[in-house]
Amino acid sequence: MTAPELPGQPTWIDLYSQADPHPRRFSAAQTLGVYLRRIERLSDEAIAELLERGEVGPPLARREYRLERL
Repeated sequence: MTAPELPGQPTWIDLYSQADPHPRRFSAAQTLGVYLRRIERLSDEAIAELLERGEVGPPLARREYRLERL
C-alpha cells in the first residue's frame, strides 16, 4: 500500500544499480537525470529509456539500472 500523495510533496524515486541492495533516493526526475548524466555518465538515450520503462541495461548502459517510485 502506498501513502496518498499530498499537494506539494515530492514523489520519491529509488535508483537501484545492478546487485546493490541500497538504492539512491531522488525527489524528482530532474535531479535523477542530473545524477545519471554527471555521476553515472549515462547517455540521454539511456536516461530516457530508464525513465520510460523503469529499467535499462547493456547495450545502452554499462550496468543495469532499475527505478522504483515510492
